[in-house]
Amino acid sequence: MTPVNRVLDDQDEPALLRDQFRQLLRYRALLAVGVVIGLLGGGYLALSGEDTYTATGEVLVRSAISDPFASGATADKGINIGSERQTAVSDTVGTLAAGTLLKKGDDVAARELLAGLQVTNPPNTLTLRFAYTGATPEQSRARAEALANAYLAHRKARTEESIKNMSDGYRAQLDPLEEKRDLLEKQTGSGAADDVTSARANIIVSISELSRKISELKALDTTPGYLNKKPVAPTAPTGPGLPLLLGLGGVVGLALGLLLSWVRLVFDPAVRSGRELVRSLGAPLLGTLPRERTATGSVLAIGRSGSRLAEEYRAVAFRLAYDPSFAESRRLLVTAPRGDNEEAAAAAANLAAAFAEMGRDVLLVEADLRTPSLAAALGPAAHEVRPPRWAAEEGDGSWPTGGRSNVDVPGSGAFALIPGTTVDNVPRALTSTPVGRIVAEADRPGSVVIVLAPPVLSYADAVALVDRVEGVMIVCDPRAVHRSDLERIREIIGASGGSVLGALLHPGRRRLTRSERRPKSGRRRNGGGGPTPTAEPDAPEITGDPTETLGLRSLTLPAARR
Repeated sequence: MTPVNRVLDDQDEPALLRDQFRQLLRYRALLAVGVVIGLLGGGYLALSGEDTYTATGEVLVRSAISDPFASGATADKGINIGSERQTAVSDTVGTLAAGTLLKKGDDVAARELLAGLQVTNPPNTLTLRFAYTGATPEQSRARAEALANAYLAHRKARTEESIKNMSDGYRAQLDPLEEKRDLLEKQTGSGAADDVTSARANIIVSISELSRKISELKALDTTPGYLNKKPVAPTAPTGPGLPLLLGLGGVVGLALGLLLSWVRLVFDPAVRSGRELVRSLGAPLLGTLPRERTATGSVLAIGRSGSRLAEEYRAVAFRLAYDPSFAESRRLLVTAPRGDNEEAAAAAANLAAAFAEMGRDVLLVEADLRTPSLAAALGPAAHEVRPPRWAAEEGDGSWPTGGRSNVDVPGSGAFALIPGTTVDNVPRALTSTPVGRIVAEADRPGSVVIVLAPPVLSYADAVALVDRVEGVMIVCDPRAVHRSDLERIREIIGASGGSVLGALLHPGRRRLTRSERRPKSGRRRNGGGGPTPTAEPDAPEITGDPTETLGLRSLTLPAARR
């Protein structure tokens, strides 16, 4: 039997998320398409792109100092590592490296050379990391080394040029002082004035200071830095590789599939879950019928041994019996939303058999006067009996007083059936006085009246009976009914003075499998000459539980609804 679950509260976010995720998983084809697209994209990126190789070298930058071992001397004196990084990727360095590579037979423009270079600085260090990406391992190594050496050469040339400029400036100040000193020496004698001697001494001090500065500049260590890590030829191409790209493609494809499923879910007018069905119809979900196939093709499942379909009908009958609205009137109108009424007819017959099994006096009225088929579907189980005396006296032989049958249910008793017949004026027949008297039979203790009506959205016949049979049960396929249909049914029945007692879901029809079609084709080939084994009538074949395939569960409304 179908388990009863509580209605998901609008504030129960984890439950809502789980419900939405289960709804997305219904579109497995879209999920599979997304994953396949992602895998194909990842494989294309992995196989179509050319392999590239990256060689890395590291340069330690240092400043020019006179004595690196003196106290207070620091390697980062006057170094702005951000500016040095910009210098490393400048056109000047690229031109120097291109010239070096040209001598080795690698003719490459400076712009093209710098396009494959990436210079980074590890945090809290004076190290520049030169990473070059090329087409071959040897090309990457050679170009990375050439760029690192070009940067060091450019930095050394810049330092030496600064020293030369400063020395030239000091020399320009020193030459006039030396000339003036020589002039004062000629004037100096035994009788030289004190002011001449003092001026000469001051000039000598200035000359000594300038000479000292020039000497210090010439003594500076102009080493720009060290190539701590020489670039080596890489052994494997860079990039994620085929396995990683396939994995990333699968993840992206799954996300794409979920997106497509979500879009499909948003624009899907069908009922997506039991919770949505309950909300749209405004009534509880009474049950979900399992798919069951028998060799007899009989409409009645009640009476078969080991039938899960019969157990589900019994469960629905018990739920209706304990429903306060139904227990008060004991009248039930069974109908479908639209389309075929075959499943609704089967549900009405089986519910009548289930109530008869409980010991109730059941009357099943087929109010489908346009395409009546219930008596033919019941077959030999239904046999005609004499109608009541009042029907023979007051009726004119037309529906509903024209005929009545008893339907035997194996091991469960029997119920009365008023089969439908075609009439000229359907609305007049449905609203006639005999119909009201027949429906009123439910007022007798222990009696139940079940009325089978055509689809409520296809014909107005069900609406014409709602004022007499207040309780309505909707039999539908959740994959075929739309939310708007359920909302419209709720409004129509409510406006007619009735109430929807609940919904009964059936799995719908399916195509026969190849194995199911094979015996028929074999008989056609053999001309029907040989006997074929037949299945036992009481041995149903179970083909699956639709509560697992449809993603629907039996739901009940909150206590306020009941």
